[in-house]
Amino acid sequence: MKMLAARCLVAFTLLAAVTVALANPFKSKIISGSDSVLEIIVPGDHFMKITNFTQDGGTDRAVVEVTLPGDTENGGTTNVLTATRIDFSTGSNAQNFPETGNRVWIAGPARVRIRPVVGAKLFISYKKERDEGSGGGGGGGGSPTPIPIFSPTPGVTPTPTSNPFISPTPVGP
Repeated sequence: MKMLAARCLVAFTLLAAVTVALANPFKSKIISGSDSVLEIIVPGDHFMKITNFTQDGGTDRAVVEVTLPGDTENGGTTNVLTATRIDFSTGSNAQNFPETGNRVWIAGPARVRIRPVVGAKLFISYKKERDEGSGGGGGGGGSPTPIPIFSPTPGVTPTPTSNPFISPTPVGP
């Protein structure tokens, strides 16, 4: 019994070590209507992945604003994601059908801002990762990887068929 417990302890320790070594945890923030603007800086060699952005309450819709350095063409700032509203009411009190949430990736360098909405609670989950420079044709030094194209409706391929009727072959004179 002691041997089994020792083996389980070793296995658990190895799994915990791998989880800590390989995990890149998401960060989550809750923004109330009275909080200050949440500002996240994405460095030039990183990108930010937003997987969840929801809103509970409020009349205005919350947005994720991104400012790129040197972008004067669009006034410097653009909205890239709107919050998914959460409505817990059911029956005749239901306001809307459930909404579908979206995800977004933001390449650095960028400044990401989320402004609070009066009377609402916002929830965001995101992760910043280092861009390893896969060389996908953007001048990263590698050759571009071909992308296979799959058609949703496959083309018709002819199949050989046999003649079910056997015809006699003429025999010489």
